[in-house]
Amino acid sequence: MVARISINPSKRCIDEADRCHNRWHPHISPAIEVEPGEIVEVETRDALDGQITSSPSFDDVANADLSLVHPLTGPIYIRGAKPGDLLVVEVLDIVPDEFGFSVIIPGFGFLRDLYPKPYKVRWSIGGGYAISHDVPNVRIFGDPFFGVMGVAPSRQLMEVIRRREEDLRARGGFVLPPDPRGAVPSIEPVASEGLRTIPPRENGGNLNVRHFTPGSKVYFPVFVEGALFSLGDAHFAQGDGEVCGTAVEMRAKARLRFYVVKEGARKYNIKFPVFKPSESSLRRFTWSKTLAVVGVGVLDEKQEAENATLSARHALLNLIEILVKAGYTREQAYIIASVAADLRLSQLVDVPNFTVSAFLPLDIFIEPPRELLDLTL
Repeated sequence: MVARISINPSKRCIDEADRCHNRWHPHISPAIEVEPGEIVEVETRDALDGQITSSPSFDDVANADLSLVHPLTGPIYIRGAKPGDLLVVEVLDIVPDEFGFSVIIPGFGFLRDLYPKPYKVRWSIGGGYAISHDVPNVRIFGDPFFGVMGVAPSRQLMEVIRRREEDLRARGGFVLPPDPRGAVPSIEPVASEGLRTIPPRENGGNLNVRHFTPGSKVYFPVFVEGALFSLGDAHFAQGDGEVCGTAVEMRAKARLRFYVVKEGARKYNIKFPVFKPSESSLRRFTWSKTLAVVGVGVLDEKQEAENATLSARHALLNLIEILVKAGYTREQAYIIASVAADLRLSQLVDVPNFTVSAFLPLDIFIEPPRELLDLTL
């Protein structure tokens, strides 16, 4: 038996609030109920709820309403799942849409202080690759996954999250607090209390782990009756870091299967998601040529102690400079790094400088630029 949740891609999340939501809250009614072991077919919207079009204009990016992020399909009620259990989500298949996009949104992304203008790359997806006239000579290998997968938080967990995020906001941190504007469902108290989907948390959410490809299993601690699982934010491809704030974003169809490990979260003291990656998500490490650039906790004449964020920024900027020398604009280079480059912690012990390495697979180039080949001789 196969259960299904279909969507109308010409409509927005608010128009199908019986099967779509963009906040986390335990009082959102399930779109469907399934038995453990049952296969579920699900259709999802893109992360920006259809706001980004195939037009070459950047106006849609500049005017994007981030209160609509992320439209999630669900929730799915899994019968028998109770607080303290583990919900196992087996990803069986993901079918990409034919259109994808990557955007630079002002005020968002790892290097948001250096990229204040909107930018967009439109991708054509087919044959296992994404290509774009906006980034010539690049062919991105597809390894699709869902950036957002998660279960509903309990009211108790919501209050813990609200307090700690409000404390961070009061200390000057970047936090998106609950906001009824654009909330789906728009009913109260969900609209005013619902948690934004931007950060990952105990219930999962916007984890953006590129290893959640078909063949993977993701284990979520259950906080409410039925678990109330939802997913969205499908990515055709992404580098570890998703540095510009977007991957190759798309609509998608998925086939999933759910299992419940009774008392699993409580027995093993699992408080955050755990996963078993698929073999396909490890394929990048077998590619024939890779260029890796290191970064340490130094930028210009600034030195900090044990700062992995600064090291990652250093590595990314070094990679962008190399791509610019190879003929790409700074915006194109930022997009390439976001969809294909992997940021990895290389060491955390050699104080004061942590080392972060940015790995770029050269297989993404149809004709590798001479400047990059010269570095890999």
